[in-house]
Amino acid sequence: MTVLLPWFALVVTILAGWAIIKRLSTSMVLLFAGLAMISFAVICGVHGFLPKGVKPSGFVWFDIFELLRSIATKQTSGIGLLIMVAGGYAAYMDRIGAAHALVRVCVKPLDALSSPYLVLVMGYLIGQALVTVIPSAAGLAMLLLVALFPILRAVGCSAAASAAVIGTSAGMTLGPASGTANLAAQTAGLEPIIYFVQCQLPVAIPTLIVVAICHYFVQKYYDKKNDDVYSDAILTKKDDLRNVPGWYAILPVLPIALMIVFSKLVYSAVKLNTISALLLVWVFTIIVELIRRRDFKPVLADGAFIFKAMGGMFSSIVALIICAEFFATGLKVTGLISALITHAQGMGLGLNGMTAVLTGVVGIVTFLTGSGVGAFSSFAALAPEVANGLGGTAAAFVTPMQFASGMLRAMSPVAGVIIAVAGAAGVSPMAIVRRTWIPMIAGMITVLIANVVFLG
Repeated sequence: MTVLLPWFALVVTILAGWAIIKRLSTSMVLLFAGLAMISFAVICGVHGFLPKGVKPSGFVWFDIFELLRSIATKQTSGIGLLIMVAGGYAAYMDRIGAAHALVRVCVKPLDALSSPYLVLVMGYLIGQALVTVIPSAAGLAMLLLVALFPILRAVGCSAAASAAVIGTSAGMTLGPASGTANLAAQTAGLEPIIYFVQCQLPVAIPTLIVVAICHYFVQKYYDKKNDDVYSDAILTKKDDLRNVPGWYAILPVLPIALMIVFSKLVYSAVKLNTISALLLVWVFTIIVELIRRRDFKPVLADGAFIFKAMGGMFSSIVALIICAEFFATGLKVTGLISALITHAQGMGLGLNGMTAVLTGVVGIVTFLTGSGVGAFSSFAALAPEVANGLGGTAAAFVTPMQFASGMLRAMSPVAGVIIAVAGAAGVSPMAIVRRTWIPMIAGMITVLIANVVFLG
């Protein structure tokens, strides 16, 4: 019966993909898909599926849940904790007004430019720079709609063009504050800041240039065509924005600066862990807030908000990563991954070919569901084994998939960020998508080429 295992896994994977596209809970779909594959493997006589160091319970059916426990323990104490702290820190920066201060400082130089589409392109690049410290696509879009949107409209860009650029501003999720980037770094066996500098940036820089050029011509073309149908725009403002000093803009980027300085990139004698850097600046910011505001109760309440945000990150991302690894283990136990590697070698695909195929799968699922986290998490855990089997590195395999999980979201009409910016502009999501799909597809082609050149 073991010959049926890979085929069973393939059917389960297709059904799981269908369920995710139908917008069922991604984490639950992956959990039960993994459970189905591992259970069938046990029925077929496969028992050795526990990770190294995890002792069998003595009863193979209990071992399935021992596997789930070990995965949850590893992910929660490792990459999960990092994602929770990074997400909590970003939410705290937004709560105290530091994130908005950073956006305000970054977009201010655009006032000096007069060319509408040059301002548009610069706005896109600024948005992509800001995503390194404001990793939430929807959160960053809301801030840019408040700070950047009026500037773009004032220089002569249409509401649809302005919204399209803002909607793609978090297309490439860069830096150690991003959950998917942290997962990619762990998969590649690198520190998040090292992965950002050595793997993401070489691929991202040419991609950002290509996307910026595409935005210039695409938005100019559709503005000249002038056939967008506008309705009443949703008023976009944040009533709870706090009036904080301009130097608060330093606080969101301070952890990244410290991590770069205290690493092998600059000063290797002292090494500062990512979580330690985030917690250090969080405590420092609370002290600064106490000195500036001189009101203990609200300042400490704001400080405690990081824990609430960490809980939200666990339920939305960390739980998904746990279920995705359980699903990936099912794919390995059933032999589907080994079969894919064997067939890829037989077809002469190699690492780059397999990377392109799985990047396409992640991109399609992201486009159909409007979210790339589930699709990327499902395949990220497979990267080391597939890369080793095809003679490449996990970093080269996982980086395009990670970028696809963000860039294809920016051209999905069902993505929350696209729906939000479309509402702010007073147009339909499809009116935004027709302005974003060319820059994003051109960007993904550049990602694949740059990945081969710099990482392959």
